[in-house]
Amino acid sequence: MSKQKTARLETEIVKKVKLNYLIYLPNDYSADSDVKWPLILFLHGARERGSNIELVKRHGISKIVEEQSEFPFVAVSPQCPADTDWSYEIDSLLVLLDDIMEHYAIDPARVYLTGLSMGGFGTWMLAMEAPHRFAAIAPICGGGRKGKIEQLENVPVWAFHGAKDAVVSISQSEKLVDALRECGGDVEFTVYPEANHDSWTETYDNPKLYTWFLSHAKREEVAGTDDH
Repeated sequence: MSKQKTARLETEIVKKVKLNYLIYLPNDYSADSDVKWPLILFLHGARERGSNIELVKRHGISKIVEEQSEFPFVAVSPQCPADTDWSYEIDSLLVLLDDIMEHYAIDPARVYLTGLSMGGFGTWMLAMEAPHRFAAIAPICGGGRKGKIEQLENVPVWAFHGAKDAVVSISQSEKLVDALRECGGDVEFTVYPEANHDSWTETYDNPKLYTWFLSHAKREEVAGTDDH
């Protein structure tokens, strides 16, 4: 009978990441300054997938920064490749976030996450996978599995949904909001009684959202933790 031999292999697997994105820098931004800026990471919906980066400007934060002369955040809007969704791009999004943090003057205590529709699902999922990266999140007409919802216990959440949404049922947001409340999470839930799927226009046009973001910052010792 032959004897089994014990061997050890050490190797490094490198994943190549390709992700187009838009970046907005405030007028007062300067890489040479000591000022650190808050960052919003925005995840678009399903119809903006592909290789035409201009599609990303249709809705949400990437549209807002096109229309406003002053926006007090650095805004990063990646584009999801065609024939996939944000759930398959979690690693890519975290690599992108790492790269932005390395090359731009970003305050690690004030990194915020938001998205709509497919991006709303992505917002919930990305935050559950890396809760330590975000000071607050705002998923819009999203949803997803609640298996890791306890990971968001210490992440402020403001969720939005249209009561008449015929594309993504409001129950998708309700189940996550209810689950987060059950585990003691800090969550607000805004329902627009007459809104269908587009609950994002009113949300992103509301200055209170950005004031709410800026009212939250991670503690320095937590913001500096990165196990990715």
